Amino acid sequence: MDAVFSGLASGFATALDPFNLMLVLVGCFAGTLIGALPGIGPINGVAILLPIAYGLGFKPESAIILLAGIYYGAEYGGRISSILLNVPGDAGAVMTTLDGNPMARKGEAGKALSLSAVASFVGGTFAVILMTLFGPLLAAYAVTFSPSDYVALMVFAFASLASLVGSNPVKTLLGAVIGLMLASIGIDANTGVARYTFGIPDILAGIDFLVVVIGLFGMAELIHLVEQQARGTLKTLEIDKSFVTMADLARTKWTILRSSCIGFFIGILPGTGASVASAVAYGTEKRVQNNPKSFGEGDIRGLAAPEAANNAAAGGAMVPMLTLGIPGSGTTAILLGALLLFNVTPGPLMFQQRPEIAWGLIASMYIGNIALLVINLPLVGLFARLLTIPQQYLTPLIAVLAFIGVYSIVSNPHDLYMITLLGLFGWIMRKLGFSLAPVILGFVLGSLFENNLRRALSISAGDWTILLQSWNSIVLYVLTAIVVIVPIWYGRRVAARNARSEDESPKAPA
Repeated sequence: MDAVFSGLASGFATALDPFNLMLVLVGCFAGTLIGALPGIGPINGVAILLPIAYGLGFKPESAIILLAGIYYGAEYGGRISSILLNVPGDAGAVMTTLDGNPMARKGEAGKALSLSAVASFVGGTFAVILMTLFGPLLAAYAVTFSPSDYVALMVFAFASLASLVGSNPVKTLLGAVIGLMLASIGIDANTGVARYTFGIPDILAGIDFLVVVIGLFGMAELIHLVEQQARGTLKTLEIDKSFVTMADLARTKWTILRSSCIGFFIGILPGTGASVASAVAYGTEKRVQNNPKSFGEGDIRGLAAPEAANNAAAGGAMVPMLTLGIPGSGTTAILLGALLLFNVTPGPLMFQQRPEIAWGLIASMYIGNIALLVINLPLVGLFARLLTIPQQYLTPLIAVLAFIGVYSIVSNPHDLYMITLLGLFGWIMRKLGFSLAPVILGFVLGSLFENNLRRALSISAGDWTILLQSWNSIVLYVLTAIVVIVPIWYGRRVAARNARSEDESPKAPA
């Protein structure tokens, strides 16, 4: 433990160097702006700015501190478009739309933005503390997860979807199935067979996540606003001076703590990421509350849970990258590539051979979380006032952001037609009472599920029993059974109790 504290002290000496401190602040602010743009997300933000950091001749520790600042700054920024425009900045912000946007529509945009900033700060700081104290041990356990264990984890996540959002579990699961179908479009990597491409060359490589999320959320929201404007039912959203209160923080304190734990431990599992963490945290929080029906209608706990979880997962994803050289997410894979670009090999020996990089990065994350809270809270009022823009002007603004966000990343005109078609499809689903979040989560988890299932069956030569040979898998399947059975049992018990109460209530005299 003494070595940990001495290493952290040396890390703060590196991070508090005036130049590196400036890079932390610049990275956090730039990351917030990047995350606020629909569809760009942290992975694209880091990828775009990596050549700049390398080309300017920064020292390795300075470059990685800048890129990491952009990483968790973008995790913060993703909440802005999710709450204000109902357009998630990235996959990890999908769950934020469920209660964040309803809060904004009720005139509580300031409260939603400030609460999400506090929850993100707690989740991110909690993750960095655990990474400092237990990072190597947790990373060593995380790599024991086999492909069959990941299959069990995905099954657990899919089971959680049944009661995750909406009042109709059948529509929720059907939405997840649609997401799985979208994820299977393209060339099968194992057989080379084209699946659901209908002879269209532009989708042989599959549909990019950015196209799906912008289409189903951004363009569907655009069509919804146009419909309201055509019907004359478009209302101006009210903006008050709401801000998170101590009562709100007291009400959500256990929510934030639970979700931070869930986010961090899922984040250290390579390949999962903030989308899985925020979904599991939201579903868990919905189950442990006495009044889960308020979730999806602007419940502050439904906002705090995914915000704490996705930032904790971002910190957790750093653990296997730094301690084992295994990226925990797509963004940390780019950070890993950045380190290799500077001839630095991540792993256990990096803490001895290049402590200024390893500990400097960890120390900069402490500083970055504080900086993001300081930067974001004063800007809550400014962000909230975006909703005062008349809807007839906000509609083309969403369209411009959607098209620019897609074309700047994929540079394929075909994808502009694709987001339009997906937007029309998403609008129809909304009209039919479907939630779009399960579709996105099914799309994100689908490829993880399929790839790990194929790996597991390849290892066992097609023997399905490999899926039940690990204690990790067994525990996850037991949790899956509990997730499915307990709500049904509890619902029937409540219905029976209500029926008895009605039978035993005194009858009014005739």
